[in-house]
Amino acid sequence: MITLRDLLRTASRTFAIGIEQLPSVLCDAGTVAYLLLRVSDYLEDNEDMPAEKKIALLNLWADILKGNATVEELTDQIQSVDTSNPDALVAQHAEDILARLASLPTEVQEIILHQVIKTTYGMARWVERGPRVNDEADLDDYMFEVAGRVGYLLTHLFAWYSTAIRSKKDKLLPLSREFGLALQTVNVIRGLRKDYERGWVYVPKKFLAAVNLTAHELFQPENRAEAIKVLDMLADKAERHLHAALTCVKSLPPWQHRIRLACIFPLMFAIRTLAISRRNAQVFESEAKITREEVKRIVMDATLWGWSNSWLDSYYQKLNIVKKEQAG
Repeated sequence: MITLRDLLRTASRTFAIGIEQLPSVLCDAGTVAYLLLRVSDYLEDNEDMPAEKKIALLNLWADILKGNATVEELTDQIQSVDTSNPDALVAQHAEDILARLASLPTEVQEIILHQVIKTTYGMARWVERGPRVNDEADLDDYMFEVAGRVGYLLTHLFAWYSTAIRSKKDKLLPLSREFGLALQTVNVIRGLRKDYERGWVYVPKKFLAAVNLTAHELFQPENRAEAIKVLDMLADKAERHLHAALTCVKSLPPWQHRIRLACIFPLMFAIRTLAISRRNAQVFESEAKITREEVKRIVMDATLWGWSNSWLDSYYQKLNIVKKEQAG
């Protein structure tokens, strides 16, 4: 029988590394929240569904989360889908995920449901809107719905768990939004080609207009010099958000080492991914990924030193040196 921990690791080994660091009930809460969000992701990103069906199922999923529909109304419609897609497998186990959610403390359930429902509605709004990202504000709006709200969710969970974090919640919430935007901007860069192939280009039209390219022309080999300039704009934006994300992590109490690690791992993975992507024309051909060896090194280093803010600063700069060497 597949467990929620199995589903978590199947859906994302890298995010599982961080979530599994969380202490006690936060680990369970983080696992449940992540898997619920992956159900939403599956419905939003599904390449085999027309937009109308995606919107209908996202709204149904929100109704299920609000207790206004049964989970079988969703799972009965996706029992025959290809489960080689990890998100499809997660969605098929929505009933098990909701059962585990119901076993969590009431306040924890409310925190998770509030943000997952809002994210799901935000995804439905963007599916209805279609792939039209006119400017940076549009991109930020999309990224907030799919990632910034996750920052809110985690901050509220951490504040529920820790009195010290609760006292800093007002400072942390805007930084956690930036954290979500940081990860998602890097995700946009990492997935440029894959998104293009499914008909979505998250690059703001203003960025493209600055170099006189269309979304289609961005991916043509003869336009690489102009495309690199667009990539620079995205990378600079990612780095601005990453700086705020670093401030967010440094604001967490050093004695909450496991909570810090759950944030440090994805932050450092994103910094490293940005480093290998900046001024790298290959991102227009295939997905940019860091190696397993790099993941292991980051995990090992952060586990040893992640309690130290001065170490975080220096490690960030170390990764930026790699970036600048590539840029040169």
